[in-house]
Parts: sequence; structure tokens; C-alpha cells
Amino acid sequence: MAKPTDIDEARQKLEAEHAEVMESLGDVWVRVEAIKASTPTDNVHDLLRELEKAVKDARDGGVVGSGANDHRRALRNYQELVGEPPS
Repeated sequence: MAKPTDIDEARQKLEAEHAEVMESLGDVWVRVEAIKASTPTDNVHDLLRELEKAVKDARDGGVVGSGANDHRRALRNYQELVGEPPS
């Protein structure tokens, strides 16, 4: 059985990773807004490519960090410690 301190530490790690992912979504929203504001004369293909890159960075990490991948690992660890089935 996991110790309460282990669970607390895992929860703190999970919350920190979640906050990092939420912060990285800022670029995603900026790219979505650029697409929404586009006109027929804008290159939507390139705008979508930039959105894909922003989503990939949020999921896999950019230059620094591991994005949602670290969150997924932290979530699994937390779930194992508290006895929840993995999601």
C-alpha cells in the first residue's frame, strides 16, 4: 500500500504536469483563432499546418519538456498509487 506522502507527491507532480500542458495550449488557441479569422485569400493550408505543430508540441513537448506525455506518465503513477484503474 502506498504511503500518504507518496500519494501527495504524485498528486503534486500530476498537477504540475497538467498546468504545463494547459499553458502550452495557449499556442493552440492562437492558431485556432488565426484560422477562424482567415479570409478566402489566406493560405488556410499553412494555417492548419501551424495548428498541427502547436498541437504536436502540446502533446509531445517542444524544445523543452515532454508535453502531455509527462502528464500521462504522472497520471498513471498517481492512479497506481491510489488504486484507480488506468484511464
